Amino acid sequence: MIKVAVFASGSGSNAENLIRYFHNHPEVEIAAIYTNNPDAFVLKRTEPHGIPGRIISKNSMSDGSLLKELSENGISLVVLAGFLKLVPAVFINGFPGQIINLHPSLLPKYGGKGMHGMHVHEAVIAAGEKCSGITIHHVNDHYDEGTIIDQFVVELQPNESPESLSQKIHELEMKNLPMIVEKLALGR
Repeated sequence: MIKVAVFASGSGSNAENLIRYFHNHPEVEIAAIYTNNPDAFVLKRTEPHGIPGRIISKNSMSDGSLLKELSENGISLVVLAGFLKLVPAVFINGFPGQIINLHPSLLPKYGGKGMHGMHVHEAVIAAGEKCSGITIHHVNDHYDEGTIIDQFVVELQPNESPESLSQKIHELEMKNLPMIVEKLALGR
């Protein structure tokens, strides 16, 4: 069984979607949820599914303790789904090529520190873009600069609001993130 850990800092809708998608999957399971935010709704959202949730300390990604825990639990893929902390190089080196991130724009545009959630959608609309989308990419030690795995595009309407764009992006995330995680986990 290929075990996946999901890291999230907020509501956890993508984490829950992954849990549902992989429920009873013959080869892949969402084995753990991690958050850096003790108030993150992701912990409440995923609790009924019986997936262990854990709050990680500021230093656990860089001091080796989290790497050890993930290794002891057989985790082979880490998915950042709304995780708002920069992942340190020591952690990335512990999972070479096996940490991916979901970003709510078509990178390299509208990425980097502070570019998450509505900030991204507001910037896309303010720039007069005709389309936006999601990017799933490998994680390196810079925000949103890792190698792109795949992108999915949605067109903007002339009267698009950040809220309506957010909903379109969320639909792309729900549909496409599980499929990409499955492909990567299974090496396809």
